[in-house]
Amino acid sequence: MKIPFCLPHIGDEEIQEVVSAIKSNWLSKGPKTLEFEGEFAKFVGVSHAVGLNSCTAGLHLAQLAIGIGPGDEVITSPYTFVATANTILHCGATPVFVDIDPLTLNLSPELIEQAITPRTKAIIPVHFAGYPCEMDRIVDIARHYHLSIIEDAAHAVYTRYRERNIGSIGDITCFSFYATKNLTTGEGGMVTTSDEELAARIRMLSLHGMSKNAWNRYAEKGTWYYEVEHAGYKYNMTDVQAAFGLLQLQKLEAMQQRRAQIAALYTSILSECEGVVLPYDSAEHRHAWHLYSIRIDPERLAISREAFITKLSAVGVGTSVHFIPIPHHPHYKRLGYNLHEYPQTRKVYEGTISLPLYPGLTDDQVAYVAAAVCDIASRHRK
Repeated sequence: MKIPFCLPHIGDEEIQEVVSAIKSNWLSKGPKTLEFEGEFAKFVGVSHAVGLNSCTAGLHLAQLAIGIGPGDEVITSPYTFVATANTILHCGATPVFVDIDPLTLNLSPELIEQAITPRTKAIIPVHFAGYPCEMDRIVDIARHYHLSIIEDAAHAVYTRYRERNIGSIGDITCFSFYATKNLTTGEGGMVTTSDEELAARIRMLSLHGMSKNAWNRYAEKGTWYYEVEHAGYKYNMTDVQAAFGLLQLQKLEAMQQRRAQIAALYTSILSECEGVVLPYDSAEHRHAWHLYSIRIDPERLAISREAFITKLSAVGVGTSVHFIPIPHHPHYKRLGYNLHEYPQTRKVYEGTISLPLYPGLTDDQVAYVAAAVCDIASRHRK
């Protein structure tokens, strides 16, 4: 049996919607994008959503919209994809990493306040694997120190913190619709906010800095005239992506229910597997289950993470590692960051393995993966 790490969940409905969008002659940003923005805003529970070509673009524009620039510092997690920190550098600011909570793998609120300086301008909490950060505490800290909150919700399109959807808490939230995500448009992203001024600024910066509705200049009722108000970027979503996204949004509830079932099945089997640490969950919040990442306990198992992955691959199980911490990368080492300064991040990284998790997995496939994990662990106990 061969089980890939990830497969997109795409049906004929998405294909037909994309074909319909192409036949409409709106290939770039157009009415489908506006419709998708409106539906996503309603889903999250905010006033504004702006479709973009990636979550990375969202993180970049969100920081520019709140005025982050040279000399500023932005606090975030070292245990995330590098785009989170790269966009801080793109603004000319300095990333300040705070170690993670070893249970949730999210930014540790206890350490945030210690990292704040007069140069701190924002906090970017990352909702790892779809489990929410401690947003009440982060919001309290941000308010006390007059900081902005930009949530990296690349994994958290369905996540709920207490009774609030992620996307409706921070000043701006950035979502990813990359091919591996719970809701995909192939490539794409969305930012959400309840601040009309921030939304307008992000929308303008996403399309060359052109004046309002310049995207519509080729339509029957559009106008050829536009003005460039800022040196913006080419970050907009297209109608082809939006058509895809609208169908995915309609199917999201069903896809998420299946993800939750798969995660529960993994947990029920792997909970009996000695030396394997399972991902944290709590009934207090809603986990999006973008990832199911286990950890190898080095005190109980005599096998490295690399060897464990190799053995899983040998029996047909695809895996990945989330994430290689940002301070581990050569560019950030050259900037003076050192992974040893973040002991929890380092410890988690050295033992983590992400197992297959997507709606198309069958119960038999999940059981096969879990049995393979347990078998390898049982043969390498100390």
